[in-house]
Amino acid sequence: MGGRSSEHEVSLRSAQSVIQAMDKERFEVVPVGITKTGKWIIHPEALAILLTLADKHMLPADFVAAHARAEAPVSVAETASMLPTMQELAAFDVLFPVMHGPFCEDGTIQGLLEMAHIPYVGAGVLASAVGMDKIVFKDVMKANGIPVSPYWHCLRSRWKKEPESVLDEVEAALGYPVFSKPPNMGSSVGISKCSNRDSLRKGITEAVRFDRKILIEAAVPNVREIEVSVLGNDYPKASVPGEIVPNHEFYDYEAKYLGSTDNDSKLLIPAPLTDEETAYIRQLAVRTYRAIDGAGLSRVDFLMNRETCEVFINEVNTMPGFTSISMYPKMWEATGISYQALITQLIELAIERFKDREKLEF
Repeated sequence: MGGRSSEHEVSLRSAQSVIQAMDKERFEVVPVGITKTGKWIIHPEALAILLTLADKHMLPADFVAAHARAEAPVSVAETASMLPTMQELAAFDVLFPVMHGPFCEDGTIQGLLEMAHIPYVGAGVLASAVGMDKIVFKDVMKANGIPVSPYWHCLRSRWKKEPESVLDEVEAALGYPVFSKPPNMGSSVGISKCSNRDSLRKGITEAVRFDRKILIEAAVPNVREIEVSVLGNDYPKASVPGEIVPNHEFYDYEAKYLGSTDNDSKLLIPAPLTDEETAYIRQLAVRTYRAIDGAGLSRVDFLMNRETCEVFINEVNTMPGFTSISMYPKMWEATGISYQALITQLIELAIERFKDREKLEF
């Protein structure tokens, strides 16, 4: 849990939920924290340690109060003595990377664990990397005949060099409104809805804080936000779909993790869809999962035009949020798999995939 990405705080909340819900009669939980500077810590109080070391402004006060201490359980200097060796990590039966964003969900930690020959929960290197980079993901979807909304992209270096030319091209290609995004972030970090040239300029300026690339997407009119949870390795299955009715312009970071103070976003599970629409979206979620060679879990997000009923793939999250208000476990619960049973299945799938790879010759 933790990690170097801007979603560090989200990871702490997700990890807390997973630790609390895990079947303690079957599994012994050993917390492994990764600080914002990239230090690894094995310690029973890893969550509290990370809270004392991290900037807590993005976490609710009650969460911080429940887990942080008045003083750090250990000093910052003492954490150096807790840095695990690869031999210590390799002693675990399986690692459960409950982290989001760069340096986890993008395939980097998966590559480390593959090199170290350690079983882990979730997608492999390729699926993680493709799912993380929304530009590459959209290119892969197009190659597989899976519908995506119109998009445009360029490098941050070009934006810095010729911003007016970039704005001209976006306007010519997509018009307004559009969304500007850092393609390698999650949890709606750095996303802006832009309705004119000035707001687009501000949106791109915000996006390049988090990425060396810029993604601009045409806004789907009369949009509905539909999500599906996918679970499995070679034979994945899809949950009932859920729908998000955002209070804000879109389902932003505050609505996802902090909760709105006024007119909260609504989560409708199952989504109010026809049987035909439900079947189509579920099979499209499985096609998407297989197209990136997914494993373990993913949440597949769709945009649906309310009037035409056209459906577009928006993105896939290979390590979706696991907080108490997260859609991924809620949709499986509505499908018939409890939170604890879901965590157990994910661990079993990780071991299954590891054993399958053991059959290969290198």
